[in-house]
Amino acid sequence: MRFSVKQVLKAAIGLAAVTGFALSPANAAEKKDFKVAWSIYVGWMPWGYAADSGIVKKWADKYGINIEVKQFNDYVESINQYTAGAFDAVTVTNMDALSIPAAGGVDTTAVIVGDFSNGNDAVILKNKDKLADIKGQNVNLVEFSVSHYLLARGLESAGLAEKDLKVVNTSDADMAAAYKTADVSAVVTWKPIVSTILESPDAKKVFDSSQIPGEIIDLMVVNTAVLKDNPKFAKALAGIWYETLATLKDGTVSKEAMAKASGTDLKGFDEQLATTKLFSDPKDAVAFTTGKDLKTTTERVSKFLFEKSLLGKDAKSDGAIGVEFPDKTVFGDKSNVKFRYDATFMKEAEDGKL
Repeated sequence: MRFSVKQVLKAAIGLAAVTGFALSPANAAEKKDFKVAWSIYVGWMPWGYAADSGIVKKWADKYGINIEVKQFNDYVESINQYTAGAFDAVTVTNMDALSIPAAGGVDTTAVIVGDFSNGNDAVILKNKDKLADIKGQNVNLVEFSVSHYLLARGLESAGLAEKDLKVVNTSDADMAAAYKTADVSAVVTWKPIVSTILESPDAKKVFDSSQIPGEIIDLMVVNTAVLKDNPKFAKALAGIWYETLATLKDGTVSKEAMAKASGTDLKGFDEQLATTKLFSDPKDAVAFTTGKDLKTTTERVSKFLFEKSLLGKDAKSDGAIGVEFPDKTVFGDKSNVKFRYDATFMKEAEDGKL
């Protein structure tokens, strides 16, 4: 799900040059056909099920539009394609939405705040059971990913800083195998890799995302210009999302399908859901999106991204990219708003007006 944002942005800009897509909406106008990109992760599996079960078509038909939902096995590629303009919407984390399309100049709006990691992401030490023991160690993680952010927040809570250790950039695909080697003693990663590593008796979880609730957020974002000209698209997305989440309450048919599609079984999928705060009720999603904590989180994330030089080469401060909230207040540069949270369509779902 989560990867190096520097690699993603570089690849996206390269893709734009090769394909002729602009890093701005070439297709911004009223239209009938829309494309949504999503990738495998517990909080995004409902999109695949919605497409396969006919829920996507149902809501698209209601609004007289066509919606193609395409699965990407590579999260990086899905964001590349969205940033380059080939897709109208994409599933992405709050941090990556800010540092990749927004930093690349693509005005982007979060129309669905789906969930936040509530234990899916974790810091694990070998034969040590306190976070403070991480001092002086090499720490394997996907550099500039949400794992890197989680580490920074954990270190802050322990009175430490990144200078007190050494980050070793490691692919998520290699993480579980790396942990088994003698020279790896500390890792930061996400489920299901976390679960695999914790099967080792010497593995000790010392910090996880439940200790920073609401900071690693999973979103459905839409190109802002496309959204402005096509609100029916966002209405359909909201309808699709909440109807699909309702199937998780009614039984295990959809859950089993999502588990299989994500490469696990029902038990494994339930384990991932248990550490994911899924906003099944739009009322909860609206409250979260309009709450003050989201503003605080945005400032923290922006500070981290600025310190890592991930807000663009010309960024002079952590507020270089303006972020607009549902109440129209802005964190950062009001003349350079490139990322927005819009609770309109989640609110319509809450009020039964879709």
